[in-house]
Amino acid sequence: MISVIDYGMGNLQSVSNSLNYLDIPFIITNNKEEIKKSKAILIPGVGAFYDAMKNMKDMGLDKLIKEESRKKAILGICLGMQILFEKGQEVKETEGLGLLKGTIKKLEVDYKVPHIGWNNIKITNKNEILKDIDNEYVYFVHSYYADTLDPVVDAYCDYGIKIPAIVSKGNIYGMQFHPEKSGAVGMRLLRNFWEGVK
Repeated sequence: MISVIDYGMGNLQSVSNSLNYLDIPFIITNNKEEIKKSKAILIPGVGAFYDAMKNMKDMGLDKLIKEESRKKAILGICLGMQILFEKGQEVKETEGLGLLKGTIKKLEVDYKVPHIGWNNIKITNKNEILKDIDNEYVYFVHSYYADTLDPVVDAYCDYGIKIPAIVSKGNIYGMQFHPEKSGAVGMRLLRNFWEGVK
């Protein structure tokens, strides 16, 4: 069972549709006991880093997720990936969950921001979540990106700068794009995540 965290910032419907399609057992919850019983945690996210962390802290989910990260797999999607890092600069500098090293910064490129649409990813480190995945196209919607020197980047996309697209460290995974909106490629990525933890 995957706990899909409901903290008021998630694109819960499209994530639910994808997990149902893949026949992956899940529950949408912010109940601490349910989260503790699950095999994995999925953190979706749409919105601002500051609001996401405020909601997490108000619900006491930040401490719980840090504790659970020691024993189960976690996948963050879009904003859910960004809050895995140490801090973000959206609205004002805000402390993140700190599970990955780096800062979430505003995209300052010669291209249109927000970065919306299909972009191909370039794989730099193959792991289990990237099984049967090549340098394929996925769907992005974001204005901020992870600036990290930590060797956590498994794939990036080129959008004037190299934007970390898939990151991982041990049992912690993140995707800057939306796998639930990325067609067959996104479905394979979600299936690979579940196959690794079930």
